[in-house]
Amino acid sequence: MLAMQHYNASPTPLANHTLATAEVAAVGPNERSSHSPTVAVLSMTLGIVSNILALFILAKAYKRMRRRSKATFLLFASSLVATDLAGHVISGALVLQHYMEGVKQNSLNDSGSVDPSCQFLGGCMVFFGLCPLFMGCAMAAERCLGVTRPLLHASWVSVARTKLMLVLIWLMALLVALLPSFHLGRYTYQHPKTWCFISVLEDTRASDMAFVLIFSGLGMASLAVALVCNTISGITLMHARIRQRTCSRSSTKSHDIEMVVQLLGIMVTSCICWIPLLTFDLMTVVHSYHGFKDEDEVDYYKKLLLTGVRLASSNQVLDPWVYILLRRAVLRKIYCLSTCGRVNLRGSTFRHWEISSLQSSEKKSVSRI
Repeated sequence: MLAMQHYNASPTPLANHTLATAEVAAVGPNERSSHSPTVAVLSMTLGIVSNILALFILAKAYKRMRRRSKATFLLFASSLVATDLAGHVISGALVLQHYMEGVKQNSLNDSGSVDPSCQFLGGCMVFFGLCPLFMGCAMAAERCLGVTRPLLHASWVSVARTKLMLVLIWLMALLVALLPSFHLGRYTYQHPKTWCFISVLEDTRASDMAFVLIFSGLGMASLAVALVCNTISGITLMHARIRQRTCSRSSTKSHDIEMVVQLLGIMVTSCICWIPLLTFDLMTVVHSYHGFKDEDEVDYYKKLLLTGVRLASSNQVLDPWVYILLRRAVLRKIYCLSTCGRVNLRGSTFRHWEISSLQSSEKKSVSRI
């Protein structure tokens, strides 16, 4: 998907998580003859390197993390980045293959049967698109429980149960991606016939509309739950900080604040990248099912879909940078550089986050003695 923006002649917005290579595919036949795939390959390489770097940082933090609440969060985050990386590589390789083979006119092969490569690519788009949204929702719910009900979180949440939840998320996304195998919806080549996704433009059926409703509905529901959970977590931590100042005691922990800040970054990125595609899919399938008025309207919705795919594809590249940049160590350095050495870092807010946790544990030990 990232490559799409470079091949198209018109200017495009940011490119994004699962559909990463659809942008390579969204190149017209005339454009392909005058452009080499070098930019597309570089874009894919950037996404792969970003995800590998984030995965290395998260894996290193997971090994040395003693707190169980932080360990479960890092396990979720590592799985999300690994899924993004797999989607980037698999989908990207398939789209580049379609790009090199040439423009396809329909989703059937020469024998008249369904094109397996198109079906597989469409399934990858849906699977690797839903997984990050589901994981972001699960991470937000887990943190909300940890911040608002720490005792309940300690008794319910464990690494084993987190792994089980990840397996269920992958299975749920896989089930949705396989719905066309049960004759609910179809995967077809999309304009300009070089990438595959849910059929929303041509010969739209009731089953296609149902498939889009399931895909977009689950995606938007995941974003809505994540928004509610992150809002509750943020408000709870703010109230704890206010009580800490008025009562002269430390209750908020630096790792809680760091995790919520990262979740907010993930949520904002996912909303910006995915809401347009989920919305455009619904708009297009509804208008297509009732019939387009003229060819200009069809072209308009084709452009909407391309814009949505480009935005969605950028999520796979932006997600890892949330973990790379929104860490206490990085934020502390940025804060230090921004103050030009005029403010003592020991008295800064970031330093206070770490000290607050130590003071809280010391007070608890003294009270027990």
